[in-house]
Amino acid sequence: MAANVRVRRPATPPPGLPHVAPSSHKYPPIRQDHLSADERREAASKGYGPGRRSHSPGGLNITSGEWKLLAVVLLIALGVRMFRISKPDSVVFDEVHFGKFAARYIKTRYFVDVHPPLAKLLITAAAFISGFNGEFDFKEIGKVFENAPYVAMRMVPATFGVATIPIAYLTLRALDCRATTALLASIFLTFENGLVTQSRHILLDSPLVFFTALTVFFFVGFSNEDKKEPFTNEWWTWLALTGLSLGAVVSCKWVGLFTIATVGVCTMLQLWLLLGDLRVSPRMWARHFFARAVCLILIPIVFYMTMFQLHFLILGSSGEGDAFMSSEFRQTLGRGMEDTYADVALGSDIAIRHLNTQGGYLHSHSHNYPGGSGQQQVTLYPHRDDNNLWRVLNATVNNYEQYDYEHKPIVYIDHGSHIKLRHLVTDRGLHSHEVRPPVSDVDFQNEVSAYGMPGFIGDINDDWVVEIEKGDSSDKESSKRLRTLRTHFKLRHLNTGCYLFSHKVKLPEWGFDQQEVTCNKNAVKENSLWYVETATKHPQLSADAPKVNYKIPGFFSKFWELQQVMWTTNAGLTDRHMYDSRPLTWPRLRRGINFWVKDHRQIYLIGNPFVWWSSTASVITYMIVRGFLLLRAKRGYRDFDNTKVVKYDSLCGFLFVGYCMHYFPFFLMGRQLFLHHYFPALYFAILLNCAVFDLATSTLRPKIRLQIAAVLMVIAVITYSKFSSLAYGNPWTKQKCSNAQWVKTWDFACNEFFDDYSQYSGVTVPTLNRSTPMATIGGEPGGRAAIVVEDKLGQDGVVPPEDEQSTTVPIGVPEPGRDVFAKDEQKEIKSQMRVLQDVPVNNVDEKEISAVTFEPTSAAPDEGKEEVKVPAGGMSATGESEGQAHPKVIGIPEKEIEVELGEDHRKSHGPLDHEEAIADQVAHELYPEARLDHIRTSIST
Repeated sequence: MAANVRVRRPATPPPGLPHVAPSSHKYPPIRQDHLSADERREAASKGYGPGRRSHSPGGLNITSGEWKLLAVVLLIALGVRMFRISKPDSVVFDEVHFGKFAARYIKTRYFVDVHPPLAKLLITAAAFISGFNGEFDFKEIGKVFENAPYVAMRMVPATFGVATIPIAYLTLRALDCRATTALLASIFLTFENGLVTQSRHILLDSPLVFFTALTVFFFVGFSNEDKKEPFTNEWWTWLALTGLSLGAVVSCKWVGLFTIATVGVCTMLQLWLLLGDLRVSPRMWARHFFARAVCLILIPIVFYMTMFQLHFLILGSSGEGDAFMSSEFRQTLGRGMEDTYADVALGSDIAIRHLNTQGGYLHSHSHNYPGGSGQQQVTLYPHRDDNNLWRVLNATVNNYEQYDYEHKPIVYIDHGSHIKLRHLVTDRGLHSHEVRPPVSDVDFQNEVSAYGMPGFIGDINDDWVVEIEKGDSSDKESSKRLRTLRTHFKLRHLNTGCYLFSHKVKLPEWGFDQQEVTCNKNAVKENSLWYVETATKHPQLSADAPKVNYKIPGFFSKFWELQQVMWTTNAGLTDRHMYDSRPLTWPRLRRGINFWVKDHRQIYLIGNPFVWWSSTASVITYMIVRGFLLLRAKRGYRDFDNTKVVKYDSLCGFLFVGYCMHYFPFFLMGRQLFLHHYFPALYFAILLNCAVFDLATSTLRPKIRLQIAAVLMVIAVITYSKFSSLAYGNPWTKQKCSNAQWVKTWDFACNEFFDDYSQYSGVTVPTLNRSTPMATIGGEPGGRAAIVVEDKLGQDGVVPPEDEQSTTVPIGVPEPGRDVFAKDEQKEIKSQMRVLQDVPVNNVDEKEISAVTFEPTSAAPDEGKEEVKVPAGGMSATGESEGQAHPKVIGIPEKEIEVELGEDHRKSHGPLDHEEAIADQVAHELYPEARLDHIRTSIST
């Protein structure tokens, strides 16, 4: 029986008083997130957290006042990063490389770099939108910008530097730190001198640090959503954004792999904890695993590969990066090769390529070795050229009949065939003998040269044995006989048993910096393999003879090949740099990097010592406290039952893992490293520093905590201002510079600055690129071409006084990091065939030396000899032939002639030492007449 219950109404207020609602404590609102025990058990079985409490997206609970405060911080960061960003108006440090890469993107010329393309593409986009045509070459530090939108290009990394500030604030708030702590971190990052300097120039580290910070923020937001309720739309959004950011950070630099490792370690810990939760079914755990695998592995890979697809689409034409890629790769760069004949036989004209070392061509040209036998050079050359062509002949000893390949049946080149290779342009045979090569001067290496003359069939040292190593599985004949592009073979010297060999050793300037080719008795197989790239139509081949060409690689083949080149080259960056440093010195800020010196100003990368050292101290403090808590736990203390300890241990532990993952792997690297490699780890150290501050002030009143934070901020700003002149390249005085050298290893150039600020106003100061007195040699009518050289004596024959305000840095000038893919201009010049023309020689003032060549009748010549004749003075030398001959006078430029002199003028073996070569060259240019007199005297004796 239901009881009648009278519902009581709230008391009516007395007349004249407003209606008062019931108090909230008397009538509490119904909790929408309340779950019964059965509901909590069911939620746990689905992988949900212990309760569905109200939760802000990503765990962010930002008030409107905080957003206003963050906007003010953002404006301050914008001013700090953008202040005088147009200064200096000349190239700074590694802008030499990354500005040059933007120019190549715009010109679509293929290049190779050790860094992935995303950050370079963003800088290029800004340059392209600003109208950059790619003509400025960014050649050297201090070169003044002309017709280059360098401000727009610098604003890209500067914008990323500014955007990192609010990301750090939101990250600490998502980690449940107080607003004061987040504000402290944002101020530390804003006024960190090293980050300011790095973000104001066309460099890649600022985008790298931004995407590292963005990844951490997204992952923290995802972790907060995962604690609330997994597999919601917000949960998937945060997880997918984390994956995209991981792809972006690794697409800027491979250092982003350390960020992937950080997220990976934390993800494995999450999965491990889920695996130990008996309320989570195996099926639900598998769902968690595959969701993370797709978003944190697959999405970053797809993003990373997409950046390289854009890289390939933009760089569609040939460039200086061609030489580092395979021949198949080069087919996609607008320099495709026409179909060539598949069969190689006696009488075929072929181009031979090395299988290893980026596949250079077997090459020769009309220049002799300065030492050794003095015969014609044979090198490995990276570009297509007529000097790469050789004719295949049958190997015979003297007086053996040559095979008539034009009329007799065709003879293919099989395994074990004895052949000669005749250089088409100079008509000399590929030759080797027991003479040490000029560079690899060891017992097991023999010199390889081009030897002979027209009509001379060669000797046994010209004979080579073909040894087929492997063929193409799609062409069965390629394993039995030589087939173009399909057969890999070795050439064994018949007389000495050594193998034709090449490696990455370069010849000096006299060899045009081309690769050395030798005959190696202990040859490594990979460097002894060759293949035929092109073969001309043989007279005995039919019109429909089969032709072949390189297989055009797809995207995945090109992508994988480029990754291998980048990895190999990155690991090989072991050369020392004037300002490189090792990881042990980074947390102590032992030394910076000289970016730019000009006009009595300097840009020097140095961190904010207060921010830097306090962050390092926080890392050490966390390690000590964590170790102490572990020792207490072993003694039975239950510190980790305290929710406050658990919270800060989880927070600081996450940041400490990020720091370790971005710092300690550098100890395993033997490559060249710089202070800026520490910046991602520094970001985690600064956040950890502020997290330690949050813990240390957690028991204080908010007002006291804010006052302490304000003091720390003021100290950071004051320290920043003390070193700001080095960040912006502003005027500074020697006294202030000396006072700022707190550590004796800080080597910024104080002597570069003026003694007083007044000296900077209205004074035209000399720069590192100041003009040098020059003198002109030659240029007489009918004489040699004019040569401009440095005039050390001045116009009056008196040594000019040293500039009192010289901008020379006594401890070393700024230089960019090594770009192993960059080439000197000389390397880009193809070797030139020597054109010999009949020129009457009447005037000795023309500075031309004539050579006498001979048409042999029967006898084989003696190698390494040449006759030279000077118009006035009758200079002559022993000729290359000793048989009956008919001389013919031909004109040869003086700089190309090879004259065999006594030991007092030139060493008998090998090139001149560097200092001797420079002195010799200067003497020849300054005193050309004395040189001719010396030559005449040497020859006559």
